[in-house]
This record gives sequence, C-alpha cells and structure tokens, in this order.
Amino acid sequence: MQKNEHHRWLASSAIFGGLDEACLARIAREAQAVTFPAGACLFRQDDEADGLYILSAGLVRIHIGHRDGRELTLALLDPGDVIGEIALLDGLPRTATATALAPTRTVFVGRKAFVRLLAEIPQLAVHVILVLCDRLRQNTEQLTANAFLDLRHRLLKVLRDLAVAHGQIEAERATVPTRFTQTDIAQMLGVTREAVNKQFRALARDGVIELTPGAIVLIRPREN
Repeated sequence: MQKNEHHRWLASSAIFGGLDEACLARIAREAQAVTFPAGACLFRQDDEADGLYILSAGLVRIHIGHRDGRELTLALLDPGDVIGEIALLDGLPRTATATALAPTRTVFVGRKAFVRLLAEIPQLAVHVILVLCDRLRQNTEQLTANAFLDLRHRLLKVLRDLAVAHGQIEAERATVPTRFTQTDIAQMLGVTREAVNKQFRALARDGVIELTPGAIVLIRPREN
C-alpha cells in the first residue's frame, strides 16, 4: 500500500477524516500497511497496546472472552473504522481481542508516533474525543437494549443493524448475508446458539423473518 493510499484511508476514517491535507500528509508519513489473513488476530485482550489500525479492507470482529470459554462480540468493523484506540490512549492493556473474519488490510500508526502527532496537531485531539464519544453512545445503546428488551427484540435489533452495515435494507425487506452464522449472532447477544435458534424458528413461524439459503430476510423491518 503506497503513501497516497494511506492518505486516502486516513481521510476516510472517523479519527483522521476532516483534517487538512498538510495534517493528513504528516500522519501518512508515520503510517504503514499491515495485512492479516482470515482468522488472524490483530491483537488479543490484555496485550500491550502498540498502536491503532484503520481498516481499509476486510471485516474485523471485536470480542471479549471469559475464562469459562464463552465469548461476547462487541462490534463488527468495516473499512474506515478505527481499531484499538482506547488502549492506545490510556496505555493500559487491550480491552478486547480483534480478529479478522476475512482477508484484511489495515493502515497502522504506532503508539509513540500517535502520541507525538497529538502534540503536533491539536485538532487531532478533538477528533479522538468525538470517536470516543461515539463508542460511549454505542455502548450505552447496547446496555439499554440488554436491560430493557427481551431476547426476541434484541435479536431483531441485531439483525437490522447487520442489514444496514453488511447487507441491504429497504422499506419492506432487510437482508442479512448468511456469512453471519447463528453462533456469530449468539455471541453478539451474549446467549447460547440454541437460544438464538429457538428465536429464529419462532420469528419464521410468525412471518417476521424468512430463512433462505443465501440470507436472513426481515419482513417489514421498520415495523418489528
């Protein structure tokens, strides 16, 4: 990946987008391309933070694990998303694991370089604050859903979110590609695959979803 490509992906990211050309060029000089095959870990929970990644191609799952083997998916990140900014800023170990679900390309900025850039580019700090605020809002929405919605409606919310981010959504139908398995969805909800399978059967029986070989289809997604 050439420096002009670094520049393009930096400009499209939440944390660096909107900075002027001189700032982006300065940051691009500190960046490097890092690729990961499907299934590889970008970093693991409790690792020392060495930098942040901007996803330029692929799909990355952010998840945490429990000592009993259970996992909870916190987010699925797409090109343009920033990965690993929290531990980068506070210097503490990584709070979650990042795993590539597909062949993945990233633009990497090391921690020492990033801290130096914060001192040199004051407006960068504002962008960092906005990204952290967005993360906080997402976490609040997830906590609210977990506290006040039953599993059926939490599942429908996850399916709508997946359709918006990774599938297709229209007035009458929303489509989620079947590369997201019931196990993947269960890990997003923090429940067992069996519980999700039971809800899928009930939703299909009620005419709320259709299970096809290539996709999960929500019927009238805005009404459910």
